[in-house]
Amino acid sequence: MNFLLDEVARATLRLAEAGVASPRADAEELAASVHGVRRGELHTVRDGDFDARYWECVARREAREPLQHITGRAYFRYLELQVGPGVFIPRPETEIMVDWAIQTLRAMDVADPLVVDLGTGSGAIAISIAQEVPRSRVHTVELDPVALDWARRNIEASGHSGRVTPHAGDMRTALPELDGRVDLLISNPPYVPIREAAVIPPEVRDYDPAPALWSGDDGLDMIRSLEAVGRRLLRPGGAMAVEHHDGQGIDIPWLFPEDLGWRDVLNRKDMARRDRFVVMRRAEPDD
Repeated sequence: MNFLLDEVARATLRLAEAGVASPRADAEELAASVHGVRRGELHTVRDGDFDARYWECVARREAREPLQHITGRAYFRYLELQVGPGVFIPRPETEIMVDWAIQTLRAMDVADPLVVDLGTGSGAIAISIAQEVPRSRVHTVELDPVALDWARRNIEASGHSGRVTPHAGDMRTALPELDGRVDLLISNPPYVPIREAAVIPPEVRDYDPAPALWSGDDGLDMIRSLEAVGRRLLRPGGAMAVEHHDGQGIDIPWLFPEDLGWRDVLNRKDMARRDRFVVMRRAEPDD
């Protein structure tokens, strides 16, 4: 074992004792970031090239600062995104919802599908759709100016700025010019119940922006609002996907009733087989 790998082993123990959920992976990712190599190349770093700044990064992670804030990057599907303070860090669970959206768009008989991503944060959802559905046009909405700046930075870096358009605004009232025209609406809105603040991991509670997390006592306030937004923006037959919190899957389908024009309302599961997002479509004239 070379010196760096020995230090990674020591860091893993420290992070595990601090309660970090993935101590080995985080210790390796920090080492790779500091030394400018991939995780699988740590063994190639010569002993004399060990950078003591590694232990500064380990101390920050030990204090439960998010790994992505320390490295300045987050991975989402096929993207490497720039992230930091003031923007919600994209989670792997959301990748499953995006995959559903991409497959749904590909199955549509629409040459240039029009997509809206509400509460875009880092831009992960919007950029992924633009990248994987090449003729799509994606409009993103973000209220927080700091998060919107991160989204604009990532959109520009992705090379898809011609097809991903960021907008500053409230997701509940934004984009009236697109009313009744949108083929697919997708959102990872705030959905954490305020009453659960004490049990939320410190990486989330103390670092993700509060407006991206909390949504009333039951966590459903924003999702209730999105029902009306979907009715306003979607064309007949248009599809919608909304991510939600653990345990909310039983309640959310009732927020999109048939008598308001919703059809095929279903919960979809994440990689852990937990209800994670709800999908539906707007009724067509023959429904």
